Amino acid sequence: MKIGDVALQSGLPPKTIRFYEDIGLIRPRRSDNGYRSFCEQDLHKLAFLGRARALEFTIEDCRTLMALYEDDHRESAQVKAVSEEQLRQIDEKIAQLQFMRATLDTLIHACAGDHRPDCPILQDLVRDISDPAM
Repeated sequence: MKIGDVALQSGLPPKTIRFYEDIGLIRPRRSDNGYRSFCEQDLHKLAFLGRARALEFTIEDCRTLMALYEDDHRESAQVKAVSEEQLRQIDEKIAQLQFMRATLDTLIHACAGDHRPDCPILQDLVRDISDPAM
């Protein structure tokens, strides 16, 4: 299969596929004229990587997970450890987003939204970060 075919089937853009090749996550065969030739196994690896990246695993995590996937003697505890760390990071991001949402919600409700120039949203955005009281 050519890169366009694999891109369509895997749902990944050709640029991403080339990047994964450049960093060694996949290694498609090359024909004499230099064109990439992808096999079914490459397609499965790309789908695997696409799903892992959709779950926001880092490239290094993807490398680790791919190595574990290819290792018939792997221990599921290793896969679980990588996944638990990713879940911890997602939970941390959720907490940060919830804090940002609550802050913005408070500021929006504090703003009169009328024709006067004073605005607590703008006041908060320009507050002096060196003042611990703010």
